[in-house]
Order: sequence, then C-alpha cells, then structure tokens
Amino acid sequence: MSVPISPNSLMFAPMEGITDEYYRQTILDLYPEWDTVSCDFLRVPSTNPYPKQHVLKHYGKTIYQNTNAREKTIYQILTSPGAYTKDTVEMIASLGIKWLDLNLGCPSKTVCKNQGGSFLLSDLALLRQIVREIRKHYPYFFSCKIRVGYRDDENFIPILKLLEEEGVDLIKVHARTRDELYKGVAKWEYVKKAVDAVKVPIIGNGDIWTVEDIHKYFDYTGCYGVMLARSALKTPWLAKLYKMNQRDSIDLRKEEIKKYYSRFYEEILKQEKLVEASRIKRLKSISRYIFDDLEDGDKIKRSFLLSKSFDEQLEILNKL
Repeated sequence: MSVPISPNSLMFAPMEGITDEYYRQTILDLYPEWDTVSCDFLRVPSTNPYPKQHVLKHYGKTIYQNTNAREKTIYQILTSPGAYTKDTVEMIASLGIKWLDLNLGCPSKTVCKNQGGSFLLSDLALLRQIVREIRKHYPYFFSCKIRVGYRDDENFIPILKLLEEEGVDLIKVHARTRDELYKGVAKWEYVKKAVDAVKVPIIGNGDIWTVEDIHKYFDYTGCYGVMLARSALKTPWLAKLYKMNQRDSIDLRKEEIKKYYSRFYEEILKQEKLVEASRIKRLKSISRYIFDDLEDGDKIKRSFLLSKSFDEQLEILNKL
C-alpha cells in the first residue's frame, strides 16, 4: 500500500490527555508543516462495542469535517485480547478514516495488566492474533507503534518481522524497552537496525529535540520519518524550523509561545460546556517543557502553573 507521507516526514506524536481535537486543530492551523498529527489512543472496550458517535467524537467532528485536517490525522487505538477489536476497526473504516495506528508502546501498569499496549511485545502469539484481526478488517493504511521490547530487546527483530509478515504498512519505533519507560536516552541504533531488518517504512521516535537532531537522525538511521512527542510540546513550531531551514532563537521562541497559547485558548473556547477553570487547566497541561530555554524558565513556568485565569496567563506571556 502506498505511504500517505513523503520520506523525511515529521509526525506530531499522539499524547494522552494532550492531543484532543482542539489541540490538534491548533497545531494544524499554526504549524501546517507537520506532516501528520494523531489522536491519543482510543481504548477498545471489552464489554460492549462503542457506538459510532463515540468513535467519531474521539477523532474529532471538526477534524472529520475538514478535508485537510482529516488527511493529516491518524486514528490510534489500544486493544487487548477479548476486546471488540473487529467491531471498532470496521467502524473506523466505515467512517472513511484512512490511517489506523495500533499502540504497542504504552508502558502503563494498568494497560499492561490488561494485556494491552507494550505488554503484547512480550507475547508474540497474542500480538500476531491481534494484528492479524485488525489487518483482516481494516482495508486502509495500518501502522503500529512499538518499543524495542518489554523487559529487554531479545524479540525486537522477531517483532518487526512479525508485523511485516502480517501486512502492517509502517512501523514506528520508540527506541526504549517498556521497563525503561522514558529514562535515559533513547538508543538511535535500534531504529537503524529496524531499517535494515524489514522493508516496510520505519519511523524513529525518542530524544529528538532540535533541527540538528532531526538531520543527524535521518543521516544515521536512514529511517523514513521521525515522530516527535516531548520535543513537539517544547517546540510546537519545530516542523516549521526544519522545513524552512530556520534556527530557533530566544526571540522567536517568545513570539511563538504567545501565539501558541492564544490560539489554543481560542480553540478550547469552542468547548461551550467546559468551565473556565478547566480551560486554564488545559493550557497548563502543555507547559512542561516550553519555557525551559528561557532565562528564569523555571520561575516563569511556576508562575504560569499557579495562574488562575487566562488574563493572568496573558500577563505572564506578555512579559517574556
């Protein structure tokens, strides 16, 4: 199946509690240089199938109705043995959503206890069963996001080969094991090994923070594209810097930060049932890394996280 993105593409990673439709719309409006965005995972239920409206709501009705946004948006699911996988992927397909991603990287204890996420990397028979079921019932582009293993990397190459054999169209590799969580530094050599091991396109993920990192990553691994999470939260305009061959600077960062927060606030105002305190909480949720490079960044972040209104947040931003 032809790949919907070009080589050297930059993908904005799915992040639970962050990448809802309002946040994704903000990113696509401000920084269209990102080649894809993705919803955070929909947990496939084990009791009753979700109604179609729920599946669509998770994707985002605004995104769904916007042709450009829809073309760039990936639907991610997380499932486990015994869940309503077939019903869910058939429903997603019936909506005409052309890219489905299976989360095999989530390290959550609760998720793994229920045999989902990165747990499936420890049981190749279950992994094959689930991937085969999805491939059988989803006719469009299908990718998997993996780690290099569960406890260790012993099955890394066999996992890659299994996914290729079962018809997965693209594999995203977070270069850590499940037990490593987000500790240490992701080992780029795993992505290079993946590129050499299989013919399907490989997307690299993990500790790619700057434009310089992106260039080095492509040169070293030979991967098809990169997916960025923490660095995308720190520098949401990173794809623009890369595509426009620009350098980041403190002045540019200050200007983009103001634009970013103001645009996101405009977007979440569309959630009429959301009280103001919840809107402010959403703005705080994207603030973990973004002030780090500024002088007194820790102090600015602390003030921002203690703010009680958007006017107070604007005052902090305007002083940058």
